[in-house]
Amino acid sequence: MECISFIFVSHNCRCLLAGQKSLKHQKGRIMTSNFSQAPLQLCYENVNASCIKTPYSPGLRVLLYMVFGFGAVLAVCGNLLVVISVLHFKQLHSPANFLIASLASADFLVGISVMPFSMVRSIESCWYFGDTFCSLHSCCDAAFCYSSLFHLCFISVDRYIAVTDPLVYPTKFTVSVSGICISISWILPLVYSSAVFYTGISATGIENLVSALNCVGGCQIVVNQDWVLIDFLLFLIPTLVMIILYSKIFLVAKQQAVKIETSISGSKGESSLESHKARVAKRERKAAKTLGVTVVAFMVSWLPYTIDTLIDAFMGFITPAYVYEICCWSAYYNSAMNPLIYAFFYPWFRKAIKLILSGEILKSHSSTMSLFSE
Repeated sequence: MECISFIFVSHNCRCLLAGQKSLKHQKGRIMTSNFSQAPLQLCYENVNASCIKTPYSPGLRVLLYMVFGFGAVLAVCGNLLVVISVLHFKQLHSPANFLIASLASADFLVGISVMPFSMVRSIESCWYFGDTFCSLHSCCDAAFCYSSLFHLCFISVDRYIAVTDPLVYPTKFTVSVSGICISISWILPLVYSSAVFYTGISATGIENLVSALNCVGGCQIVVNQDWVLIDFLLFLIPTLVMIILYSKIFLVAKQQAVKIETSISGSKGESSLESHKARVAKRERKAAKTLGVTVVAFMVSWLPYTIDTLIDAFMGFITPAYVYEICCWSAYYNSAMNPLIYAFFYPWFRKAIKLILSGEILKSHSSTMSLFSE
């Protein structure tokens, strides 16, 4: 999708300041003066109002289709395995795992309904799927990506409670609380995206600009600065919550592990208690490492896109188109990495996936199989 304003509407939008006269780069429409040495290509050759087409070379197109396509397949297959694992095996029916399954559902939808069409638009520089589907695709893009971000935020809250107050955690994060978190993570993005892309309220005050940007083969969604501020806050607030909570989780888990190891080394004659504390210490260290990987992966995926949009908003859109595409797809790839981080790093999920791929789940009573090592 495309937007004309300040920052962030979805992974697939190029955000420019409303009223900017020099529109450097748009999906399906490139406005430059460097085509004098090459024949002008249009998205639709026989249509006067067609957008200008600027495709990549054949070899690079094949490579990009392979890279982007792999990301989409990984997002679809990986997240589908997570959803099946949590829903099928009764041992995984917990509030935290329901939240992870819902996150996987959002990332699955990004992979199956957003990434393939964005892949064609990014590589071909044209939108061939019609105006109606353009609005639907843009709405789904924003909704599912925001939903994924909100799920990540609630998972950080869940992990914070589990690590800092493990004794009362089961009474604090119940199935009903998990259901509320899941509902918010879906309803808020869907309502917001529908309001932005179907009511036209986001284009209030810039109607002339919207009309000027229209061309056949483009998919531009124009958003004024007021709504872009809301976009920015919807992105910034969950991100800050994640960073703060994960930082505290890492520190608390490390401190707890040190205290437990100290108490074990200083006590004698309580072998069962010592053994229990040792297991707790090991588990907490592992949780801290996993959460560290989560934070790093999220930042690696999202920081390039966030920094690029901020720089472009204040520096006159100096980023080359190919750099923007790299940042954009880096953010998309976060949906493909989430099942690796939140599911495949845990041994019980790995065992569940082996049972699924081997066909063991088709056997009777497979849902009651034990997934946890003693």
